[in-house]
Amino acid sequence: MKYFYQFLIICLITFVSELLNYIIPLPIPSSIYGLVIMLILLKSNILKLSYIKDVGGFLLDTMPIMFVPIGVEIVTLFTVLKEFLFPMTIIVFVTTIIVMVVTAHVSQFVINKDKENVNNGNN
Repeated sequence: MKYFYQFLIICLITFVSELLNYIIPLPIPSSIYGLVIMLILLKSNILKLSYIKDVGGFLLDTMPIMFVPIGVEIVTLFTVLKEFLFPMTIIVFVTTIIVMVVTAHVSQFVINKDKENVNNGNN
């Protein structure tokens, strides 16, 4: 029965995120709304991690299975995708490098700001 209640909580949050996606006219996926709702509930201790931990772990463990159908579809469409393989590889490589560099700079900025705040607070 514990697993049923945990799954019900996750389904309820998913339902609310779908409602928000329908009501709010922004191009934000409902999964993002769900993640934000879950974060708010967990951080505010309205929802304790133990209330969803077991089923959440199960869902995370089974998540790779959800990527099998798209992997099979890519293999079956390889003849169509073959002409785009080189440009797609270059695009993925370049954008990955860009994301890594931007993330590194933003992280370094946040770390430096945090150090400044700590040092200013101690003086």
